[in-house]
Amino acid sequence: MAPVLPGWSADVAYVVGLIATDGNLGRKRCAISIVSKDIDLLETIRRCLGLAARIKPHVGGYGTTCHHVVWRDRLLYDWLRGVGLTPAKSLTLGPLAVPDAFFADFLRGCIDGDGSVLVYTDRYHVAKKGTYVYERLYVSIVSASQAFVDWLHQTVLRLTGIAGSITARYKHGRNPMWKLQFAKAQSIRLLAWMYYAPDVPCLVRKRAKAERFLFPLGHAGRRPTGRPRVGWVYGHEPRLPVSFF
Repeated sequence: MAPVLPGWSADVAYVVGLIATDGNLGRKRCAISIVSKDIDLLETIRRCLGLAARIKPHVGGYGTTCHHVVWRDRLLYDWLRGVGLTPAKSLTLGPLAVPDAFFADFLRGCIDGDGSVLVYTDRYHVAKKGTYVYERLYVSIVSASQAFVDWLHQTVLRLTGIAGSITARYKHGRNPMWKLQFAKAQSIRLLAWMYYAPDVPCLVRKRAKAERFLFPLGHAGRRPTGRPRVGWVYGHEPRLPVSFF
């Protein structure tokens, strides 16, 4: 029996975010598919929508092997089209009809689909002074659609007050790529908003990177001033110029 869409919920909004960024609506037979190298993510999708469709191996670009889940559901397909998703959406994706109440779940799906949670140690200025070692954190999402990135940017700002920044990468003969990125202080607030409970659906490996910045889980505490060092969770970090990729 085909799954029945329950209407908007945290689980549904999360899967819509995944489909919007890393999924596909087929042109025929109402097919919906998501490809991922993370089997646990595909299992989460099956659980969120109550799918019976099996996870199968999939050969991607350059011969890489990953997995996908494909299913057909006319009601869900038509509903997704009504929300604003379309086949071959990479360049045409725009604002979607996502309720504000579920936008954090939708954004978490977008980040898990085609975004990143980057944490690394910056030792660039160690030669000047041994204590100049900083922990960097960036949350970002990339899309070929400027309209979609602009909409994400403005909606996050409206709902949370977190500004972020947009940059573009241009390459001869190719369409530009747009990147919405949040620096450390902004990212800590954004992660607390997205991971508001310990059991929200998510990609485990990205959640693992974010979890250390949630004190307590789902809340970003008040942070003292001072430049951050490795091992510090709180700290004021001046806004830095952001390069694309």
